[in-house]
Amino acid sequence: MKRWRIAGINFDHFHMGDLLRYTAEHPQAEIVGICDEQPERMISAAKNFGLRPDQVFTDERACLEATQPDIVILCPAASKHGEWVQRIAPYGVHVLMEKPFAATVAEADAMIEAMKPTGKVLAINWPLVWDAGQQTAHRLITEGVIGEAREFQHMGGNRGPLYHGADKIECEPSAAEKAASWFYSRAQGGGSLLDYMGYGTTLGTWHLNAQIPLEVTCTWQVPEGLEVDEHSLTVIRYRTGLSRTETRWGTFTDPWTHQPQPKCGFVIRGSEGTLSCYDYEKTVRVQTRARPEGYDVPVDVISAPNRNPIEHFINHLETGAPLIGPLTLEISRIGQQIVDTAFQSAERKCTLELVR
Repeated sequence: MKRWRIAGINFDHFHMGDLLRYTAEHPQAEIVGICDEQPERMISAAKNFGLRPDQVFTDERACLEATQPDIVILCPAASKHGEWVQRIAPYGVHVLMEKPFAATVAEADAMIEAMKPTGKVLAINWPLVWDAGQQTAHRLITEGVIGEAREFQHMGGNRGPLYHGADKIECEPSAAEKAASWFYSRAQGGGSLLDYMGYGTTLGTWHLNAQIPLEVTCTWQVPEGLEVDEHSLTVIRYRTGLSRTETRWGTFTDPWTHQPQPKCGFVIRGSEGTLSCYDYEKTVRVQTRARPEGYDVPVDVISAPNRNPIEHFINHLETGAPLIGPLTLEISRIGQQIVDTAFQSAERKCTLELVR
């Protein structure tokens, strides 16, 4: 069996630690190198995964040339996804990009074009995909339990991006840490809308079978003293009805510890029923015409290769099995179109046709 050589490059997003852990746990994968321009951000990863000094780099070219990876995990700031794919693509590697797809649709398209000459795969990881509730909900939708999926309602967020690190270890950020973080920088693609709306629009697009909306209306709240929003609300008009996605930094609790109110997750309305799948809960709630009182469906037991993005990506590369919807460029690009339109709508304070 092939042993997959994987390098982790750019630690802007703390999810790099999670992705490296999945790599270390995979029986056919190994971490061959890590790279970041700020060495201090790699200290814990180097220690946690027993990496040698010669496997730790501050220049991606040196890393790629020395380690010869098959796959590169990228976790840059949202505004730099295009730049980093342009830098990595010429080395002929597969790329797993941590969400979101990009800062704009134009940047997403440039990333796709940069990868085409290499013949390698670019996939976008949306961590919520690996929640059993999401996969169970999508199975029920695909099986026609609620008829044609027509609308979704999404709430996404947490206490704030600096209140937890890799593996959801809790911490209390200082004002100085916020000021220094790309999450709170407008120029670097910060804000709750760009952090979380892609979950709603991309997974919502997946659940609605890649339906493309007509127009988008968004508003947001930018607190005094900050450059970016901490709360946004967006209405998306489809031919089948209105959908909604809300993003929030500053929920009362984090959904992976205690669900806040309103709950984080999705409600899907179909032609023959509805279902709700709230983040990390153990059941999906279903209503149908035959059972309007509703009933609970235990979430599926998720098995390989659908437990995490590393094993899923490797399985796709080895077998040719299709990528799960949100990891594909088609679904993620539609999600990006909605995010772009929402951002412009909030800035211009008006309803806009979907960005193409």
